Amino acid sequence: MNPEFDIICIGVALVDSIIRGFDPEPISASGYRAASGSLNVGGEAVNEAMSAAKLGMRTAILCPLGEDGAGDMVTDALRRCGVDTSLIVRSAEHPTPVTTMFVRDDGTRKSITNGSHRYNFHPENYTACFGNARTLILGSLFRAPFDDASVVRSVVTAAKEQGLTVIADTKLPNFNFLTLRDIAESLPLIDVITPNEDEARYYTGKDTPEEIARVFLNYGVRNVIIKLGAKGCFFRNAEESILLPACRIHAVDATGAGDNFVAGFASELLRGSGYSEALRFANACGAICTTAVGAATALKSREQVLTFLENNA
Repeated sequence: MNPEFDIICIGVALVDSIIRGFDPEPISASGYRAASGSLNVGGEAVNEAMSAAKLGMRTAILCPLGEDGAGDMVTDALRRCGVDTSLIVRSAEHPTPVTTMFVRDDGTRKSITNGSHRYNFHPENYTACFGNARTLILGSLFRAPFDDASVVRSVVTAAKEQGLTVIADTKLPNFNFLTLRDIAESLPLIDVITPNEDEARYYTGKDTPEEIARVFLNYGVRNVIIKLGAKGCFFRNAEESILLPACRIHAVDATGAGDNFVAGFASELLRGSGYSEALRFANACGAICTTAVGAATALKSREQVLTFLENNA
């Protein structure tokens, strides 16, 4: 029997309040100006799920949402992109997280989280659904719900027992703090880990991509991708290493670029591409994402990405 889904994404689902061009000089005792403000659905799992669906993958998401307007906004956006929302767990007790994002002119950003991001969701209680998929993406390793070593171990163990490829994207901690040693039992069950440069340095204590990748490989992770932003990406496993430069593009907002990258990489692997081809495709997905405000705005389809690659060969 063929699996129902190509990809299941697990992680945070939220609404981003994105403020661009914030002027720190007040215009009154309580007022400030900014160039623009917008509401966009977000969270690593949401961004990755929507991007994967746009790229033609049969995609589902397992995440918590509140029984509130923000939760409705997220669910509606997912459905419009073709993501299966039947695995979403909604609760009247826990509000949907809302993040405030301050985006600079060069596309980089800072975010403000709050207590609703700490909701103790337990995806290990829903692992029976994994058998319906080919690949599992952990959207936020080291953040809720994957800031608990026992949760990480239960989820990745169940995924491997059911034959899935496990891809773990990472985030810097915001409430609970885990180390690589804390999840050492789980790391050999991860097929691909995809930290950005700051996250990779934080968790390994190393500076260069080669040194960083070696730490993850020594813990048993099979494949390491370090997302280097404007410098591209670095891939390494036991057999090969690949340094791929970034696509040249005018960045407007880098929010979600890494999530689009992960979705692009996973989708091309599932289509049978090798690592080099999948990385090139993923680089293009991340680049396209930065050309508009919001993590799920610019990327439209696999055909768009292929055309972009042809035009930027």
